[in-house]
Amino acid sequence: MKTGRRTAAVATLVGALGLSVLNAPAAQAADTGITVSDIVINKGKPIVVGTTQTVEPPISFNIALPSGYSTSDPSRYDAYPFLYRGTIKTAAETGENFIQPGSYTCYETDSKHARCEGNLYIDPHPSQEHVDSNSDATTWKVGVSLRLWKADGGLKTGELETRSATAQLKRAAKVTTNATPEPVTKGKPITLTGKLTRANWSTKKYDAYSGRTVSLQFRAKGTDTYKTLKKATTSSTGGLKTTVTASVDGYYRWVYYGNSTTGVATSVADYVDVS
Repeated sequence: MKTGRRTAAVATLVGALGLSVLNAPAAQAADTGITVSDIVINKGKPIVVGTTQTVEPPISFNIALPSGYSTSDPSRYDAYPFLYRGTIKTAAETGENFIQPGSYTCYETDSKHARCEGNLYIDPHPSQEHVDSNSDATTWKVGVSLRLWKADGGLKTGELETRSATAQLKRAAKVTTNATPEPVTKGKPITLTGKLTRANWSTKKYDAYSGRTVSLQFRAKGTDTYKTLKKATTSSTGGLKTTVTASVDGYYRWVYYGNSTTGVATSVADYVDVS
C-alpha cells in the first residue's frame, strides 16, 4: 500500500527541523526511535553531473517505526537519507554541501515497516550550491533525517544521523570522433581525430581534458561488438589523433573510461565506408 509522497516535507528540511535540533550535537539530539536501513544510492554506482542538466539518482531504503506510530498515518513521521560534505550539522543548517531527495514514495509492508523509493535531486545551477566547485567531485557522506510529528501537526522530535555509507560524485566528460576520408579505399590510412572535455563546476563550462588515455574502438558493419584498436593521449587542448588502415566497413569511436573524479565518456560513432 502506498503511504504517500513526501515532496513538500523534503523541500523544507531545514525549516521544518528547526534550529533547536540542528544546533544540538548529534549525541544530544532526541532519539526518534525511527530506524532507516538498507540505503542504496544510485544502485551503488558513481553519480555523474554535468554543467546544466539536473540529475536525479535513484535511492531506496527501509523504514521501521517506533511504538505509537503506524505506516497508516504517514503525516506523523518522516525519514529519508541525504548526502553531505563536511559536518552533518553545518551542511544541513546552511544548505551548502547538502543534497537531499527531490521526492520519494513509501509502501507499507506492515504497520511498522515501509519500503521507500525515490530520487535525489542534484542541480548544477549556481543558485543551488549542490556542485559549485570542482572539489565537490569526491566522496560524499550519507546522513539520515528523522522526525516525529505530534497529532496537532507540531514537531515532536527530530534528529540527524551519520552513516558509514558513501556516494561518489564525478564530473561529466564528453568526447567526439571524426574519421577522414569518407569513403576510403581498402588498405589506405584513415585519420581519427576527436576531443575530450569535462565539466568545470566552477565556470559551468566544459574544459579541455589533457593528458588522458583514450581508447579508439571499432565495430565492423553487421556485428554487435566493439574492439579496442589502439590508445592515444589527449593533447594540451584535449585533442586526439591517430591513424589506422582501412580494411572493412564499420564504426569508429573514442572511449574514455574515467577516473576517481571524472565519469566515463563515449563518443557518437563515425561510420566509414571502405571500397
